[in-house]
Amino acid sequence: MRIETALAECQETVRRFDPDRYFAALFAPDEQRPLLFALYAFNHEIARAADPVRTPMLGEIRLQWWREAVEAARDNHPRAHPASLGLAELFARAGPPLELFETLIDARAFDLDAEGFADLAALEDYAAATSGSLMRIAAHALDVDADADDIVRSAGIAYGLAGILRAVPHDAARRKLFLPRDLLAAEDLSTEDIYAGRGTEKLKRVLARVAACALGHHAAARKLARPRQAFAALLPAALAPLYLKRLTRPGFDPYRDVSDVAQFRRQWTLLRASLRGRV
Repeated sequence: MRIETALAECQETVRRFDPDRYFAALFAPDEQRPLLFALYAFNHEIARAADPVRTPMLGEIRLQWWREAVEAARDNHPRAHPASLGLAELFARAGPPLELFETLIDARAFDLDAEGFADLAALEDYAAATSGSLMRIAAHALDVDADADDIVRSAGIAYGLAGILRAVPHDAARRKLFLPRDLLAAEDLSTEDIYAGRGTEKLKRVLARVAACALGHHAAARKLARPRQAFAALLPAALAPLYLKRLTRPGFDPYRDVSDVAQFRRQWTLLRASLRGRV
């Protein structure tokens, strides 16, 4: 497969399955935009590795395949997959640290674990390792000298937590739960309650606690100096308040109501954040 074809397929994958990051990537320079699409296509692959899997072993096999594919791409021997070919281009042109990919893949192994997170701090660490690591790699792709660890961690956690809250109905349908066990216990809410769609008001209070944490990280990111050339990597975090506001509005039913936001509102929010230089 030609690299041009692979990068085009990566772009289409991101456009279809990760529209927030797709539109955010459009604010990156033309010559670096394909690198972001390759990275985000790879992220889509590992994020869905456990989604349709009924046995953890099969999911781990998929994640191990991608661990090896990332190393092969770094060594300029990519596997025959559009995202792997795209990652080879990313490594060749930007040289992002391999350990960031390892952190990202290792964190995704939780998606195969039935235990869940003990507390909110553990959930924050997961969001930092997934959403935050992805932003760090993207920032490196846009500016290899970017010193953005603090703002990336805050922005990544804010966007990651918002995504976890939005996915509660989807995750419950596959009997998976990312919400902290201590917050559920404080509301006398069990995982089986959530899988069965019970305890709406209790669940809303749990969501409000996590949303408040996410908004705190978003506020912290807005106060930090932004990496100018790498700002497009952080742009998805500008959408977190939109989602969190919808998830916590009066009368919202987390089991039945749609938590999405109209595309034009998301695009306008990204444009405004880019013009202002703040997520």
